Amino acid sequence: MPFKRKRRVSPAPKGLAAGEQLKRAKLAGRESSAWAWVDTEVSDPSQITPIHRLMTCGLSGRNGNPFCSNKYMSKPDKHKLAPPMEQPETAVAKGELENDIIVVSDDELPPCNKKVCKNNPNCLNYLGQEKWEDEEVAREQFIQASDLGFNPILNARDPDLPVGLKNLGATCYANAFLQVWFRDLAFRHGVYQCQPSQDPESNFEDSPVFQLQVTFAALQESTQNVYNPAKFAESLKLSTSEQQDAQEFSKLFMSHLDNEFQKQVTPSLRTLISKQFQGQQVYGTLCHNCRNKSERTTDFLELEINIENNARLEDRIAALLQNEKLTGDNKYSCSNCASLQDATRYTELRSLPPVLHFSLLRFVYDFASMERKKSKHNLLFPTILDMSRFVSPEKSAGGAGGAESVGTTYELRGVLLHKGTSAYHGHYEAQVFDTASKAWFQFDDETVTKIDLLGEKRHSNSKELVDILNGSGAPKKGINQPRARPAKKRRIDDSDEEIVELPPLAVEAKSSLLGKAPEGDIFSSKDSYMLIYARKEEPPTPNHAPTPNLTESTPDPKSSPVLINGISKPCVEPNNSDATSLVPPQRAREVVKYLNAKHDEACEDYARKEQQVKERFAELREWMRNMYTHWQINSIDEDAVIVSRRALEGWLSKPFKKAKENKSRSQSVTEDSEVVEVIPISDILCDHGGLHPNKANNMKRISRKAYEELAACENCDIGHMRSPLDVCEICVREPFIERLYQIEHPRLVARFDEICDVEQGEPGHWLSKAWLKDWRLQKPRMHVPLHGDPPPDSAEFRGHVRCEHDQLSLVSTARRSISSQACEILKGVFPQWIPASTNEELCAICEASINSSKEDKRELRKKAEDEKARLRHMHDNALIGNTLLLENIPCAVLPADFVRTWRKWLSRPTEAPRPDKVDTSPLFCEHGNLVFDPNAPNDWNSSIALIQMSEWLILYELYSCGPVVAVEKRIVEDPMGVFDSKFVHKTAVCHDCRLKRRLDYNLTDITVRFLNVKTGAGGDADVAAPHQRSGEEAKREPVQLGSRTTAGTRQSKRIRQGRERRDNTKLTVSKSMTIKDIKVQLHETLKIPTICQRLFYKDQELADNTVTVESLGILMNDTLDLREEVENEDNLTTSPDGRARKRRKEEKGFGGTLLSASGATLSADAGTSSEGEPHEATKPCPACTYSNFAENPLCQICGASMVGV
Repeated sequence: MPFKRKRRVSPAPKGLAAGEQLKRAKLAGRESSAWAWVDTEVSDPSQITPIHRLMTCGLSGRNGNPFCSNKYMSKPDKHKLAPPMEQPETAVAKGELENDIIVVSDDELPPCNKKVCKNNPNCLNYLGQEKWEDEEVAREQFIQASDLGFNPILNARDPDLPVGLKNLGATCYANAFLQVWFRDLAFRHGVYQCQPSQDPESNFEDSPVFQLQVTFAALQESTQNVYNPAKFAESLKLSTSEQQDAQEFSKLFMSHLDNEFQKQVTPSLRTLISKQFQGQQVYGTLCHNCRNKSERTTDFLELEINIENNARLEDRIAALLQNEKLTGDNKYSCSNCASLQDATRYTELRSLPPVLHFSLLRFVYDFASMERKKSKHNLLFPTILDMSRFVSPEKSAGGAGGAESVGTTYELRGVLLHKGTSAYHGHYEAQVFDTASKAWFQFDDETVTKIDLLGEKRHSNSKELVDILNGSGAPKKGINQPRARPAKKRRIDDSDEEIVELPPLAVEAKSSLLGKAPEGDIFSSKDSYMLIYARKEEPPTPNHAPTPNLTESTPDPKSSPVLINGISKPCVEPNNSDATSLVPPQRAREVVKYLNAKHDEACEDYARKEQQVKERFAELREWMRNMYTHWQINSIDEDAVIVSRRALEGWLSKPFKKAKENKSRSQSVTEDSEVVEVIPISDILCDHGGLHPNKANNMKRISRKAYEELAACENCDIGHMRSPLDVCEICVREPFIERLYQIEHPRLVARFDEICDVEQGEPGHWLSKAWLKDWRLQKPRMHVPLHGDPPPDSAEFRGHVRCEHDQLSLVSTARRSISSQACEILKGVFPQWIPASTNEELCAICEASINSSKEDKRELRKKAEDEKARLRHMHDNALIGNTLLLENIPCAVLPADFVRTWRKWLSRPTEAPRPDKVDTSPLFCEHGNLVFDPNAPNDWNSSIALIQMSEWLILYELYSCGPVVAVEKRIVEDPMGVFDSKFVHKTAVCHDCRLKRRLDYNLTDITVRFLNVKTGAGGDADVAAPHQRSGEEAKREPVQLGSRTTAGTRQSKRIRQGRERRDNTKLTVSKSMTIKDIKVQLHETLKIPTICQRLFYKDQELADNTVTVESLGILMNDTLDLREEVENEDNLTTSPDGRARKRRKEEKGFGGTLLSASGATLSADAGTSSEGEPHEATKPCPACTYSNFAENPLCQICGASMVGV
């Protein structure tokens, strides 16, 4: 069905509806416009009157700008100043209804609003007076602008929130752990009990232990919401601007505290750290033949957990303790059997501490980029953790507590988060459970937020905790198993914005590992860095005695008292499970009391100054309101002054803006001497000092009385007065000239277009097409303000009509003819213009020049064809670089730039320039010798060309040539009796200048040769340079350089697969590039990991990745050798003798601090094996931190140098 055309909509009625009033203010038209008088009343600048100048600024009565009433005037004043207008009686004509009458009113005014009256100089509303009308809001803003400083009352502690810790720059890692340790009541009690040393030379108040006591006391009894731990950081000599690892800080500080606690008199303090945080694990190997066990017991402060995406914490613990079978090529060297045997390597947990820390290995090493990166894998962890299935049942009772039965159920007490994507910097936060208030809190340095439940949303501006899904974490329901309560899964606050959907947990698991799942919520996080669990206290049963608290000591209450911080107290410890019973030491409490007293004094002082500011505000507000409610005028006849709208807005808002920074903060707010307030009017004035018409939108008219009151104010400078008659004459005359041009120019163009065409047979005149096209525009681009349009024969357009000989140009396409009448119109505008007649002859000189130019081009083409025919071989082969066909033929070397310029001229002889000479000076050095070696392949680059000697003789005839470089390729015999083809040349090579030339480059291409592995019987590969081999052997095989593989080692599956032979690779390098940059390029090109690359230059391995190309002296177009290193899985997992590999040591940080100087008594790697075997000596790699054997010169992972580490 065809589309049906819609009926055209009827036009809207143009008249007024019945009863509608005609609003003439909206139809003012040009008569009320600021420049309506141009060309209608005034056609010459001398005719401009003061009335016209007032109209340009909207100050004349003809502009129609209404005098709006003051909205902020009190009602009595309003009626007195502007009485309401009487409404005219509605008259009804005889025989007509009231609704049929159209009312035409001249008294109607447009409504006053902010948008319409913004540019009205007679409206003084909407300048900011509303800020002063609301007294409460105005007072608050005035107080903020009075520069009273920070209100210390805002630092008062919220009774429902804990105290936060100030971040000193990069100490968030320490703040997070301090919040966690403070909520460990047993640890806090031990810190409070620590006594000062009896050594008179030691200053206990400067020690980290005392500052830790003060920090804990402030967190407990401070009346402020934030405590500054600056002295604690100073006592440890921590750098507040250096980012450190939170895990390393925890280990080193615990080691330091353990040293200090061991100096105490109280027995419970000496072993507090080990009893509270230290557990035991066993590394062992079981021989399958003799069943002999080789075990090594170590202590740990935390368990390091590898992370996999969306994995459960229990699964990762099981993976940590998973057994490893040693069979095949990886058999165990049993000392009892004295041979290689199948064995099982195992790891067991023998005892667990009351507080269990899980360190999540978030930072991993990326072998492709050779840098550490942060892992964003999601980890699921429960609130209730059952560790019974992970503890060895043989010796679990003989742990650190020495009890017969120790609970293995743990509750989640804290989560440390690392925010950020980088492994080298970020931000640490902590979510900790406070046992005193039985609530979770988010600790972000100074910001502390209560969390209703871990995983719930926080009511703050920071990112929220998101509840992502609910599911069941219980085992699969069987016939005799009760149905377990579903566990809620929540997501911890992460730095990522996206929400990752987690797969449901497996409902089935091995019975040996799962057991009965405890009830509780399950949380997930992509930023969790450490998990803190505390042992769940079991209620005592009637048949069993209560389990003693491992964190508490039970000395005899009748024992002698001890001195604690100089006060004699009995050696009876309070109940550690009640936070209210923990009392800080007296000296620490005095420090906190002093800080609380200073805070209270600051609050009182601030309240006093605030009251003074309020009194001053009341006086100022009354004066300001009296000013802006009486400054308006009601008619054009009143005496008025012109001021700036922005100045009035600034004057009204000035008291609400803060004082200048150069004003002394110590100056009292009640002092009479204040900074003089300037009300500028420069934004309404021109350069001549008068009112500028273009700035009329910023003008406001106020009464002279109000202006004088402002001038009488001592603290207000209003500058020189301007009346409405001060409109600048110059600034009105100049725009008038341009506006008159915009009106008259289109009329002139229209008259010209009517008569511009030339009738056939009539004479005419020539005119530039480009000038005419631009001049016809409504706003010509060539127009110069105040100077008019340039004439048609101006310098820019003269060449379109006349040539350089001032005759008629031969190029007729750039001009057109116009009639004589049109020419007269243009001459009236441009009287100095002399037009060219259409009867004028063309320039004879230009015509003769054109004819001679054609002959010259014909000669150039013939000459180019002749040279190309005579030098055909040079034209086709000189730039190819193939020298095989030139053996036993005398040749010459010349610069390749000449050949390129010559070939370009041959292709376009009339456009491209012909080379004037053959300059061979670049081939010679200052000593007159060659700067290149003809027998060095790398010297034959794109700057040198080879031609036959016969062609050189032809060039010698045609061009001016420099000295010839004669060479000839022959078969010669070397001193060893080997025949080879070489270039024979009479001129010697200057090797020093040649080396200097090959080092002079910014970018160059180098060749990377890929070498195959050739391993000898002893495991060492042959290392031989080409000059050390025979000629045939050097041709058959590439250079073979050193290998690190050993016979009989295991290789990964990827390496065992056959590799294809690789070709040579070209790389573009600069002098500033390092060996690491080259390896990264090779990884992108050849897909060889950087750790598997071994680069050689001049038979020397490039082991240092930081060395630059310039420092190695790599020449232009040089060659590097690459050998792909074969990975050895044994090197990554076991030592060469088959024993257990020592775990990676932590990076050494905190250099120059007290933590690095203190001896470490707590070590997770301490201990010896059951057979008395010593540990292997290892050292970490400075680049990738991998733990290498001490005797290794290079890192086995990244290949970095280990010398001097």
